[in-house]
Amino acid sequence: MTEPTRRIGPLLATFMVANNMIGSGFFLLPASLAGMGSITALSWILATVLAAVLGMTFARLARTCPDLESPADYVTPSLGRDAGFLSATLYWLSSWIGNNAIAVAAIGYLVVLLPAAWQGAELQVYGQIGLLWLVFALNLLGPKPIARFQSFCLVLGLLPVLMVLGGGWTSFDADTFEAAWNTTGADWNEENPEAQSDFSLTFGALAPIFWAFIGLETSAMVAGVVRNPSRNVPLATLGGILIAGTVYVVSSVLVMGIVPAEVLHSSSAPFAEVAMRVFGPWAALLIAGAAALKATGTLGGWMLVTGESGARAAQRGLLPAVFGRYNRNGAAASGLTIIVIAMSALAWITSAPTIGQQFGTIINMAVLLVTVVYAAAGLTLIVGTPGHRPGIGDRVLGCGAIVACALLILSSPRAEALGALAIAVVAWIGFRLFAPRAPATATE
Repeated sequence: MTEPTRRIGPLLATFMVANNMIGSGFFLLPASLAGMGSITALSWILATVLAAVLGMTFARLARTCPDLESPADYVTPSLGRDAGFLSATLYWLSSWIGNNAIAVAAIGYLVVLLPAAWQGAELQVYGQIGLLWLVFALNLLGPKPIARFQSFCLVLGLLPVLMVLGGGWTSFDADTFEAAWNTTGADWNEENPEAQSDFSLTFGALAPIFWAFIGLETSAMVAGVVRNPSRNVPLATLGGILIAGTVYVVSSVLVMGIVPAEVLHSSSAPFAEVAMRVFGPWAALLIAGAAALKATGTLGGWMLVTGESGARAAQRGLLPAVFGRYNRNGAAASGLTIIVIAMSALAWITSAPTIGQQFGTIINMAVLLVTVVYAAAGLTLIVGTPGHRPGIGDRVLGCGAIVACALLILSSPRAEALGALAIAVVAWIGFRLFAPRAPATATE
């Protein structure tokens, strides 16, 4: 087993966190949120606050224990081995399930550039699978090349979008934004045909919106490939959340003030729709290409996280040993091979007539699974470990993380919450039946 030797600094780690968040949710969520209305701008602000609380939770854990590199390492000393297993396994599952949603978003924008004959659902699934394998091949080069690839995609992918966000304010219409404030009960709104209160919409949009913040913890989860993690992981975590939250809130208000909600709701590429209205058809094609590039960079980063989290879990006896094998470039090659095969199968299983339907099916489950990991991190701060007694600040922050996770779970559809619970129970039973009885220990 070879440990990764190529490590990344604070700037690349910050870009990695921001890039892992500013991806598929940023580019596709405006269309699905149009069925609720521009009031969801308030949901974006609330979700940013929740993300900051959860991000500070992971930053505090990483600062206290910078040598810990897996959810199990944070959780096991405080809550026991079973809780550590669930945290590591559910995080690993959510990451590779979420990779499919990112591939869906990338292909959703890419098909805008293709002839209509190439835009069928079956061809899109082929495209998603091909993209998964391409990014898998890039990940085999190791963490540093993939971090550089992410930075390249972040800059080139976001520059045209930032151009739209900057120039788009000249086309912002306050009346359009106000008319879309609460679109439930509108004649065209088949998704929400009955009117709902502003409060219920603000709260109910939290779970799907929070998909855009999944990734806030990634610098902590890959601390093993970050230089000086006690300093750089907290900086990267909070810096990445600040960048992402600012972009989300500004873009949410802008998009809802340019494109009428009815048009936005039926769009498969909402930012391309904005670009076309502001600058013309040529800009729509530019934005579609930029969005596809940006989502591809996000996919690269999340596949790195998936490989790292699986490898760390395997080293602790929580997953089969094959997931813990690194190649000479420091990539968890064997585990990633198995994962990309599973992701390819999931692409077929979740295929749907529209990009939006497939995207929604995947992200809701991924958010619920990773919320369990966030809650366990909060409990860890509250309880402390035998070697670290929690202070008042730790406990306050831990309670804040628990409240944030409760809000996310309560705002999720009941059927999907029950599905996530079933996955956790099945995984735990399997662990109890087949896992070695010796306690898992962290490897340096």
